[in-house]
Amino acid sequence: MIRLIFATNNDNKVREIQQAIGSRIKVESLKEAGINIDIAEPFNSLEENAVEKARTIFELSSENCFSEDTGLEVASLGGAPGVKSARYAGEGRSSEDNNTRLLSELSGAVDRKARFRTVICLIWNRTYYTFEGVCEGVILTEKRGSGGFGYDPVFIPDGSDKTFAEMDLVEKNQFSHRKKAAEKLTLFLQELTGRIPV
Repeated sequence: MIRLIFATNNDNKVREIQQAIGSRIKVESLKEAGINIDIAEPFNSLEENAVEKARTIFELSSENCFSEDTGLEVASLGGAPGVKSARYAGEGRSSEDNNTRLLSELSGAVDRKARFRTVICLIWNRTYYTFEGVCEGVILTEKRGSGGFGYDPVFIPDGSDKTFAEMDLVEKNQFSHRKKAAEKLTLFLQELTGRIPV
């Protein structure tokens, strides 16, 4: 089985990626890999932050690894919160506060179109590869649902009448930006190695 270190301390993201990839690849969190670090996200693009996080873990472990950076991009806010999604309401990384600020910023807005965008950076045998997944949708005027994390309670993907927070992981992965990026990663590894069963 192929083992990859996932450059995150977010257990929710680990679960989503592992569910998306399935049993073909063992996703190992930083904690499982014995790495205790909070990786900086200093750049103004998802791509640059994903590369930086993967590079940091590769330099520490010398092992194949990957990272992801995800942002919510709202059309009427000029793409905000974007790369600052996790800290939209401040450095405390409070999902509750982030959602409250987002709904306040969109108060009275007619155009509520938004998209989640995930960029995965894989380092495999010292070579860097990137994969993108996008999920289009809209922002509600109030939160719905108790599942998920982040902006899930206020986002409805196109093609559904439920927020991500009202879905279980199986249903969410029918739409998920992270799932789409993870599928590209998995297919790439399958073609690269020929050792991952379908």
